[in-house]
Amino acid sequence: MIVVTAPTGHIGSRVLTDLLDHGEQVRVVVRDPDRLPAAVRERVEVVVGSHRDREVAERAVEGAESVFWLVPADSRAASVYDAYVTFSIPFADAVVRHGVRHVVTVSALGRGTQLYAGHVSGSLAMEDLIRSTGVHFRALAIPSFMDNLTRQVAQIRQRGVITETVPGDVKLPFTATRDIADLAARLLRDRSWTGQDTLDLLGPEDLTFEEVAALAAEVLGIPVRYEQADREQTRQQLTGYGFSEAMAGSLLDMAAAKARGLDNAAVRTPENTAPTSYRQWMREVLRPAVEAG
Repeated sequence: MIVVTAPTGHIGSRVLTDLLDHGEQVRVVVRDPDRLPAAVRERVEVVVGSHRDREVAERAVEGAESVFWLVPADSRAASVYDAYVTFSIPFADAVVRHGVRHVVTVSALGRGTQLYAGHVSGSLAMEDLIRSTGVHFRALAIPSFMDNLTRQVAQIRQRGVITETVPGDVKLPFTATRDIADLAARLLRDRSWTGQDTLDLLGPEDLTFEEVAALAAEVLGIPVRYEQADREQTRQQLTGYGFSEAMAGSLLDMAAAKARGLDNAAVRTPENTAPTSYRQWMREVLRPAVEAG
């Protein structure tokens, strides 16, 4: 039995599809089962609820060999450590009690950089919690998602602008969520690996946000430019959207750490280079989203 958390998101849904395509026995944890396609619901065990809840975590892992653990974004959390570590404590307890053999999680680059990085720091602390259970463990260390750019589709279409608080000339790695999901699924299907390790996963090239905007202009065939957003204005926008002060600040701290080299410590190798380029992702995901409007 393989447990998949967050099975309706970009990463979890692709992990789930892969596992089912390979004939695996799967249990999912989901708040709203109606968000799962009917054909999928018929082929999986469903545990309804939040995997933060102790009872839900217990039911989810009982009798399971492997777990794909993904903590969903919580914009209203009291702190980034509550969002990641406190969220995961019931799961860590259940892993020990039920003898789960393998856990795969999505985490972040930056371990060892000695930079406080908001969401990343919370994610790394969550990793340490899970490692403490002694389970065979793989943490997928990821930079920023290419897919985050889909949140800016409206302003790209209407104003031809991409915005972030990171300076436009800072080179960064980016990774497509499809590649993260594919690696996670391969690990979950492989019963042979043991021990605990971190696996970096980088896209094929580093780009600045100015280069990302130029690439978007080329792929979309419209003018697109990069504008560095003001930190305080961004904070006010985030809290206006309902973010807690702590989580808004955490996002800004993560961006500041990326600007200081958080994601650049990992050395790109053939083994940790994901196949999807930003250009390919834009052609296959961003352009259809922009043109749909």
